[in-house]
Amino acid sequence: MEASAPMPLMRYLDEIADPRRTGYAHRHDLQEMLVIAICATLSDVDTFEDVAFWATQKEAWLKRFLTLANGIPSHDTFNRVFRILNPKTFEDAFRRWVSGLVTAVGGTLAVDGKTVRGSGDGKARPIHLVSAFATDLGIVLGQEKVARKSNEITAIPELLNALLIKGYLVTIDAMGCQTEIAETIVAKEADYLLAVKGNQPTLLTTLQDRFALDQRDALRDALRDADHCFEQLEKSHGRLVVQRAWVAANTGEVDTVRWPNCKMLATVESLRVVGGKSSDLERRYYISSRLMTAEAFAKAVRSHWGIENRLHWMLDVNFGEDAATVRKDFAADNLSRLKKIVLNVLRLETATTALGKLSLAKKRKLAAWDDTFRMAILGIKPVHDN
Repeated sequence: MEASAPMPLMRYLDEIADPRRTGYAHRHDLQEMLVIAICATLSDVDTFEDVAFWATQKEAWLKRFLTLANGIPSHDTFNRVFRILNPKTFEDAFRRWVSGLVTAVGGTLAVDGKTVRGSGDGKARPIHLVSAFATDLGIVLGQEKVARKSNEITAIPELLNALLIKGYLVTIDAMGCQTEIAETIVAKEADYLLAVKGNQPTLLTTLQDRFALDQRDALRDALRDADHCFEQLEKSHGRLVVQRAWVAANTGEVDTVRWPNCKMLATVESLRVVGGKSSDLERRYYISSRLMTAEAFAKAVRSHWGIENRLHWMLDVNFGEDAATVRKDFAADNLSRLKKIVLNVLRLETATTALGKLSLAKKRKLAAWDDTFRMAILGIKPVHDN
């Protein structure tokens, strides 16, 4: 999968409907407020209060692009507008922008959920968001909020149906190991790799029997060649991690009516050795509609696990997502989407090559300090310069 140069966001922001009452004069233009919020978030700002403060300090720079007829909105205005902004229209614009960035299909698409912990207040539970993360590019293709009285099982099909996923290998943990989700993925001309746990007891037992590797018979011996077995050793900071993966063709053990196009069964086991002491052996099981070598399967599993540090950890540590305390209405959902827009922009940025490889945190600081870099990374040009 490849990405084109970042496309200007502004034309997509113009498609977002203003949620404020019609027939009334509004002091601040919605699209200008969205542009300010994106520029500020790119510039190492994580809260609406700091968005407004940053904008007051950068008002002269912002007026090179925006009219700002009534100056900079207050942080209360930013908060109020993002509270009532329809997250569906914001998400639609986000998805259209991302689809314009991706020029080829394929690769691994990790689907996983994250709770935004600061969005709860004791009376209401924090919101939970499911994201689709293209692991090869490190960008988010879309997100879906889990309904208050529902779970990821209902949110995942809604998210997948809204995205162009043809050609992807969609990886989902055990919560998403559901017949309906497998059917959705296959119908969208993609492949699935689903983790299997106790919520599918019959399927789990079938896989455990198939990969009882301590039993020596011809069927299991066939799994020991290079295509069907792969081992990887990883040493770092006094820790040794041993991972072994096995794959086997589905020869009728798994029902392909219940699990459409299921072609491969697989397992991966992990063992950690720290200070000479070994952890308990951990084994996970999977089914897939795509035949893969054991090495390719192991890579796909590791790509899915990577969503924790490449997306969830990044949002918490570098964007302060869990620390954000916006709670009312749609504010938390929209603020998370705003941060994912900026994360995508940063991941696709190529303008800092002269400075060498920079972390995302350093890119945000550079965007805060350097007006030229900020313009380059967003692909915008002044329209009001003399």
